[in-house]
Amino acid sequence: MSTAVATALVAWGNAWLTGHIGLDEAVDAVEKNAGPQILGGEPAEVTLRRGLGDLRVGGMAALRLALPETGDPLGLTGPAGLNRAAIEAGAAVIAVLGDRAIGLVPAEDRRGSSYVGVRWTTHDASPGLPDVPPLPEADRQLTLAMRDATEALLTVDDFAGVPPEIAEALVDLRDPDRGDHPLAPGYPPRAHRVAALAGRLSLVVDLARQMDDRGLSADQMQRRGEALRLLDRAVRRALVAACNSAFDPVP
Repeated sequence: MSTAVATALVAWGNAWLTGHIGLDEAVDAVEKNAGPQILGGEPAEVTLRRGLGDLRVGGMAALRLALPETGDPLGLTGPAGLNRAAIEAGAAVIAVLGDRAIGLVPAEDRRGSSYVGVRWTTHDASPGLPDVPPLPEADRQLTLAMRDATEALLTVDDFAGVPPEIAEALVDLRDPDRGDHPLAPGYPPRAHRVAALAGRLSLVVDLARQMDDRGLSADQMQRRGEALRLLDRAVRRALVAACNSAFDPVP
């Protein structure tokens, strides 16, 4: 949930900040799949629409995606409090406001028996640039990791040993027009392609981690595990690079 909702907020928020859509359209798109969203907490919580408007008045010029995990604070520059919260959530959004920044960390918001939404908790954030690869480099690394992971998954035993949902997902990768496109208007075509591929590969990683290890040697399990680890790393970097490319110069 966290990755999808953070990706949506960055993509549609940047489409709004670059003038390609209005605020209402951006918020509607973000809330379409994850439900109603609020910023802050008691007693100062506001709707996502109001919160984004307030941040824009305060000088917000861009939104950046962070998809960190333990040992890999991808997209973060601190401080420690934000990093801990973002790693625990698995995602964060950094609102850039001139020479300062604010971190937004998502969590499920349940109220009563039927209300389910998202609460974004605000944290102080360091304004420095994170160590994130540029889109062309992230694209290249994703392609290499995809090749290595496909080889590991399909040759660890034989194709018949791969669950059909994984085999189908791997075959689907050959068709660039299949799958969801998580970005919004205004992003370069390469960003749309990379984000869509990263999304489909993320599904492959999730499915492959559920594969049964019975019948595999220790070496085969190690090769598969390493290939999936590198693919997951490349997927996260590709998605962050794609989402953060809204303000890249047009080549």
